[in-house]
Formats: sequence, structure tokens, C-alpha cells
Amino acid sequence: MQLGAYVLRNALFVAPMAGVTDRPFRQLCKRFGAGLAVSEMVSSKPELRDTRKSRLRTDHAGEVDPISVQIAGSDPLAMADAARHNVALGAQIIDINMGCPAKKVCNVAAGSALLENEPLVAAILDAVVRAVDVPVTLKIRTGPRPGARNAVRVARIAEAAGIRLLAVHGRTRACAFSGQVEYETIAAVKAAVGIPVIANGDIRTPEDARSVLRRTGADGLMIGRAAQGRPWIFREIEHFLATGARLPEPRVAEIRAVLEEHLLGLYGFYGAEHGVRVARKHIGWYVGELPGGEAFRREMNRIEAACEQLAAVGAYFARLAGTGERLRYATPDDEAMDIREKLAA
Repeated sequence: MQLGAYVLRNALFVAPMAGVTDRPFRQLCKRFGAGLAVSEMVSSKPELRDTRKSRLRTDHAGEVDPISVQIAGSDPLAMADAARHNVALGAQIIDINMGCPAKKVCNVAAGSALLENEPLVAAILDAVVRAVDVPVTLKIRTGPRPGARNAVRVARIAEAAGIRLLAVHGRTRACAFSGQVEYETIAAVKAAVGIPVIANGDIRTPEDARSVLRRTGADGLMIGRAAQGRPWIFREIEHFLATGARLPEPRVAEIRAVLEEHLLGLYGFYGAEHGVRVARKHIGWYVGELPGGEAFRREMNRIEAACEQLAAVGAYFARLAGTGERLRYATPDDEAMDIREKLAA
């Protein structure tokens, strides 16, 4: 897939997730095969630009191209200014957030709340596209609520404004992350516009990826929660879509190496003290479905020092490595022996 001047490795995208898709996480996902990783959303409010959170979210030092930054807000002029500001800081693609259902975002008429006001949607998109010379993309939901789905109309507005690519999460704002994903609505959006459409929502396995592409006709996929603690999901999906065969699950040693690399990246990015706190949720995701993972997660929450956290992770995986086996996560077609049974024997 080509997006502006950039030829992407594939059409597998990392969804922007506040508090998750920081630079260390994006780098890992790109290394494991993601064609594009979108940053955590950055507020369009100028008064927030010098906060520590904003400075971290706009730190792209050493990041693999292309760098995509998501901006959020509800004022066309402020959004245009935010786009220019982020391009000056290194953004090579600007993504506009009209998909976040979080109350603190929607309560200020941003994120998916904007879908209630199609004229404002048009004004924001037009202002941002005119403000910068880099590709502008958009993420939306299917509408404000089940009785008011307007994704097709918004998609046509986006195409007319010059949006280069559209990602659609297949739920309404009101549905948040519950209920069935509306793949038929994503299919309707794809049929209505000529720009690339990326499907998002409940894509957890390589089989899900293939099914969603077939059901929607989408040009690519955006993976969010399924990548938490499993950045290698992108190589698994890429391989499965190309060959029809599943890659084996990673071995204990590889999972340990990836997690330790991730932890060191977090300590370096945030500083040791803050990095330990951020790391806790990531450790929980990596080990959540592994033997003793829940107890280990609770243990992690009591550790305050980076060196102790890293040592505890090493000791946990050293215990698992004694099996000499691959660790597996539950998948419907996996016939391998569950390592939990071997550890309990």
C-alpha cells in the first residue's frame, strides 16, 4: 500500500491507543511486521503542548518511517494549527481522531462525538488537509449510536475533503467496545468511496484477519487490543494472509527477549521511575494467559525499582523455560499440548 510518498510494507496498522501506543510500543510492532503505527492522540490545544505528556507523545527520535501522529480536537482552526505543529516536529502523516468513545474526549465535543455534527466534520477535515502538505488520514466509528449510523456519509465527506485513507471501527460511539462489530457497515463504507478503507474491531487472530477482509472488502486492517502483549501478531497475520498457514507460537526465550527489550525501551523513554509504572500493564498483557501469569502480574504491582522489575521478569521466564516448549495462547485450531498441563504434571 502507498500513502503519499511512503510505500508501506503491508496494510496492517497499529491502532492509536492512549496510554499504549507510545514510541517503544510502536517500534516493536513495526519490527514485527506492522506497516504503519499511529501515535497516541495529541490534543490540539496549544496550552497543552509543553506538558510532559504531550512532549513524550510527540517524541519521534529514532522512529522508523513513516511517522503517523493522531490529533484530537473540535475546532477547525486549532486542528489545522495542531497539524502544522506536529509536522514541524516530524510527523509525516496526520491522523484525525473521530473515533475515540472515551467520555473525557467526547465531553469536549471531540473524538467520536464529532460524528453528531457532519458540517463540523467537513470543516475540520477541510482545514487540516489545507494546512499541511503531508497525507491526512481519518479514523471514525459507524455513527453516534445504533439508530444514527452515518459512516457512509462521513466517508464521502472525508473523500471530498482530500482525506487519503479512512479507518473505521465497526461500532458506534454509544457501543464503545461492547457488542458485535458491524462489518457490514464497513463494507458499505468501502463500497461508497474510492479511498483506501481500513477495517478495525475485534481482529484477534490470523483467521479473524482473513475473515474480516473477506467480509468487508477492506484494503487493510487495524489491530488494537489484540497487539497488547503480543506485538508479534503482525508477523502472524502477515504470514497467514500470504500463505494460509499459521506460524508457530513464539518460544519462551523469544517472549522473554521481546518483553525485556520492551521494558528497557520504556525505562529509557520515560525514565526508570515512570517507566516502571507504565511497564506494569504491559507485563500483565504479556503474561496474562501464561502459567502463573495472574499471580505474577499482582507481584509486579508491588515492585517500584526498574532493576527489580527486570530481574523478576527474568526469574519468571526462567521458570517457564525449564519446559523447553513453546508457550501457546488459546486458539481454536491449535492442537498442541497446553503447557499448563505439562507444568502441572
